[in-house]
Amino acid sequence: MDAREAAAVTIAEYDRIAAAYRRGTVDHDVSQNIEALLESIEGEAPYVILDLGCGPGRDLRRFTALGHEAVGLDGSRAFVAMARAETGCEVLHQDFLALDLRPERFDGIFANASLFHVPGSELPRVLLELAGTLKPGGVLLCSNPRGRNEEGWVGGRFGCFHHLDTWRTYVIAAGFRELRHYYRPPGRPRAQQPWLATVWRRN
Repeated sequence: MDAREAAAVTIAEYDRIAAAYRRGTVDHDVSQNIEALLESIEGEAPYVILDLGCGPGRDLRRFTALGHEAVGLDGSRAFVAMARAETGCEVLHQDFLALDLRPERFDGIFANASLFHVPGSELPRVLLELAGTLKPGGVLLCSNPRGRNEEGWVGGRFGCFHHLDTWRTYVIAAGFRELRHYYRPPGRPRAQQPWLATVWRRN
């Protein structure tokens, strides 16, 4: 199965489980990631934020409540419909492997639990496209489940589970410099922190 077929199967699975996914994630606390993104953006607020893989729109609501202009993007038609209906935000229906984004539009990109669905073979191109839609000096926050560079299927969805050093190699090559990284959830031993968050500035 090639990368685009894997993406299509993954998106179809999200469409299938959309209602259950919304119920299961509506109360997830990702304020640490939201704060890490916003505090790293230079210049005066409000900011224009792309929520990449916005799902049903939980974090779009949060960015909007904080006074920012939030734009969602998701490959799932079900999620796009939910996010538009529940937030009133602009929500783009786009596959990560077929992005069509305006150059230098965004101050920040919030890629929370989304970019790990991009196969390693496609990741360099996708990251370059994300760099291109950021304003100079714009900030990218990524939060991905970490691993030892495995790629494969989990519950009907394709995922990549990168080690920090490997992830750094990809993102630096796309024209970013690292600002910070941390593991989540906070306050737990490392073995109980499956998520790796990294914050980057476009050169």
